[in-house]
Amino acid sequence: MNPIDEYFYNQVEPYQSIMLYLRGVIVKVAPQIEEKYSFKIPFFCIDKKPVLYLNVLKGTNFVDVAFVHGIILEEKYPELKNYNNRKQVRSLQVKSLDNFDELMFSQLLKDGIASVENSKKAWFI
Repeated sequence: MNPIDEYFYNQVEPYQSIMLYLRGVIVKVAPQIEEKYSFKIPFFCIDKKPVLYLNVLKGTNFVDVAFVHGIILEEKYPELKNYNNRKQVRSLQVKSLDNFDELMFSQLLKDGIASVENSKKAWFI
């Protein structure tokens, strides 16, 4: 089993189900996206530049869907949070899939990919 699959399958519920669902949506919306295991978490990359990563932060009760260019996207997507005062990254905090807006997430993902594709550097701040 590769490290990304191992990461997902080692998560406890409900995080495992949430992450596997999100992974499915990401691959469906952006089949060109590449999965990379870095810093012990799964990243989703375009042209070797990270677009987003999934993580469960210690002491939280949500899956952190962190967009690398989130600061650029936060005006259009007020759902993005600045958790832990990160300079560039903004994230969706998914606690359950009951009220998850897949259409909004799909558009956010497309905009996140476009932002990374149009940038010369992945981490610009």
